[in-house]
Amino acid sequence: MSTPAICIIDDDESMRLALEGLVRSFGFSARTFMSAEDFLANGGDDGCCCIITDIQMPGLSGIELKHRLDSRPNPAPVILITARSEPRIHAQARASGAVCLLKKPFNADTLLACLKKAQIA
Repeated sequence: MSTPAICIIDDDESMRLALEGLVRSFGFSARTFMSAEDFLANGGDDGCCCIITDIQMPGLSGIELKHRLDSRPNPAPVILITARSEPRIHAQARASGAVCLLKKPFNADTLLACLKKAQIA
């Protein structure tokens, strides 16, 4: 097995690549996926020490992915990100048990604080 990585799931390629670069600048390895389905189909949670996922994606949402992962033994901590501002979505995200909910755009220090909260930084 390779070194545990931070897994990044976002259907927006530019966001996915920006997050990958940011995570690598913190000294972590990163793996990226364009959807929750892609992540699950490719054994994404194998070797992930933390998962950063967008909430709103075609197909399986980030919150639904979090719930699926919770049914597995020792799921990796999840950081949810979203550009949406509806209180209902934020309430669902907070209730999911995610380590953090970040509203896009967010700065590097905020993400690093969430990684520390997930106890990987």
